[in-house]
Amino acid sequence: MIDLRSDTVTKPTEAMRKAMYDAEVGDDVYGEDYTVRKLEEIAAEMLGKEDALFVTSGTQGNQIAVLTHCQPGNEILLEADSHIFYYEGAAISAFAGVQPRTISGNRGQMSAKDVAASIRVDDIHMPETSLICLENTHNRAGGAVVPIENMKDIYSVAQNHHIPLHLDGARLFNASVASNTKLSEYGAQTDTIQVCLSKGLGAPIGSVIAGSAPFIKDARKWRKRLGGGLRQVGVIAAPGIVALTQMVDRLEEDHKRAKRLAEGLREIPNITVENEVDTNIIVVNISKTNISVDDFLHRLKEQEVLAVPFGSETVRFTTNYHITDENIEQVLQKLNACLK
Repeated sequence: MIDLRSDTVTKPTEAMRKAMYDAEVGDDVYGEDYTVRKLEEIAAEMLGKEDALFVTSGTQGNQIAVLTHCQPGNEILLEADSHIFYYEGAAISAFAGVQPRTISGNRGQMSAKDVAASIRVDDIHMPETSLICLENTHNRAGGAVVPIENMKDIYSVAQNHHIPLHLDGARLFNASVASNTKLSEYGAQTDTIQVCLSKGLGAPIGSVIAGSAPFIKDARKWRKRLGGGLRQVGVIAAPGIVALTQMVDRLEEDHKRAKRLAEGLREIPNITVENEVDTNIIVVNISKTNISVDDFLHRLKEQEVLAVPFGSETVRFTTNYHITDENIEQVLQKLNACLK
């Protein structure tokens, strides 16, 4: 199978498997796992933050950030198609007791003017705006890179109103490589950041939250409350170190292959590429084929290609480090075969 469902389907590299085997471990709840501490130090330095915390997933990282920043009854501002709002099971309401206020964006970008206008005034009838959340790259915008200038403008609004800003940077490494922007530059426009190790970087598990030392101290307690206090966790932190030190620069290869796939898709009749392909995600509209999304995906699977539905008329392809140039050409051939 050529698996283009997500960059989460990657398998750990041989270097990661060896690092897991050789990892120096200890009880992380006691702060005694050397490998976890090393991972957190590397991540904090890369992101330009004072401290960092290893968590089991991106969703857990985002929820810990919301829980740490907010009080029940608060409101958070976020883009209408953001992962925190769209894909995390209403966890911000279920766990933190906060209300989302969504803002429609353009390619994942909220305007600073709209954000400022959405901040609540001091009124007994209204919730307090306690957090602004951004996402970069933006998943549902097709892996779009949110420009650093947009982030600066929104962070300025946040600072002027004394509201913290959290970045869901699940694919921030993709944004950094695609825009040639240092991770620490993104970090300078946020109070806290969550980054995933288990997407394009290929680690089998884990994410990291980064922020100030006091924030991470409070976040660590929330991680414990959520059942995230782990023991000899260095065996899963070790591949995260490999991910950060060996797998970031090669994301450019994924981006090149995604662009090549998009070029080929545009040449296929009745197929429309809906997004501007910045990174590793391609969103394709198949409505003109008169084939349902389910049928289209079934035909693809028979051709040994996997993709995912992305709406009633769209499917999504995502490149990852297992995908080769040869695979891309094979996928284009197989897509043509599906439509005959």
